[in-house]
Amino acid sequence: MRLGERVTSGDSSIPADADPASASSVSSRIRGTILAYIALTKPRVIELLLVATIPVMLQADRGHVHIGLIAATLVGGWLGAGSANTLNMVADADIDQKMRRTQRRPLARHAVSTHSALIFGIILAAASFAVLWRAANLLSALLVMATIAFYVGVYTLILKRRTSQNVVWGGAAGCMPTLVGWAAVTGNISWQPLVLFAVIFFWTPPHTWALAMRYKEDYKAAGVPMLPVVATEIQVTRQMVFYTWATVVASLVLVWGASWIYAAVALLAGLWFLNRVHKLYSDTKRGQEVAPLKVFLQSNEYLAILFCGLAIDAIVNLPTVSSLF
Repeated sequence: MRLGERVTSGDSSIPADADPASASSVSSRIRGTILAYIALTKPRVIELLLVATIPVMLQADRGHVHIGLIAATLVGGWLGAGSANTLNMVADADIDQKMRRTQRRPLARHAVSTHSALIFGIILAAASFAVLWRAANLLSALLVMATIAFYVGVYTLILKRRTSQNVVWGGAAGCMPTLVGWAAVTGNISWQPLVLFAVIFFWTPPHTWALAMRYKEDYKAAGVPMLPVVATEIQVTRQMVFYTWATVVASLVLVWGASWIYAAVALLAGLWFLNRVHKLYSDTKRGQEVAPLKVFLQSNEYLAILFCGLAIDAIVNLPTVSSLF
């Protein structure tokens, strides 16, 4: 057989002088690039979108499940959240390189160029708008665009590096799935999604500060004035207690539009979450070794339980508390 002659096996053919190691290297690079672009969207952060959006859509039309609309809204919302996260990484590429927790992000390790990431983020935003406008309505599409603009333009570029209250006000972007989900079903906004917006708004500070307590030195090295960087642990945990109470109280307001199922879940889950945050505060005051990551993890579990309770309540569609009066 002469050099360069093809060897045929079945329907495929490869050059006889092809280097298997080279082909494997190309395949590895392609796979690495695809994974890098996926990582730009912060897939784990998008879990909040699923937790918040589906129950809100079910509550918007209690007793009915609009599978097609829910699926389309999730796709549109995922594209929007992916866009916001990608553009956030573009803006934060410099500080991501300074923090151990973020040094493996695609732009920090130069797996994707800043220019390419910027284009990718813009394409995702355009796709999100198109999907939501076509599958749901213009209001839901505009709300996602407002979310992207606020998260990148207000939180990332203005608040994050200038104030310790960055996650308090910047966290509003993470609350928007409640409004998007409700708008997708009803075409408007009412008091219920605003209450759920408030729940996530108050939940965000203790959730984020618990993580920031664990990675305080990272934020300090990057020059990001997260509250645990500029305040004492007692001050931080005291603030976490306040916002946790606000979260639980806000969650109970929605009982008026739900049944006893949600009421029981909201009360029990709220007490469970409060107990963990109060323990962190008490241990901090006593000078004991604390584990803030436990609060961070439990905060995720709390929100998932609360919204799952709402979803079940909406599907079962028992008489609401308000209908009893």
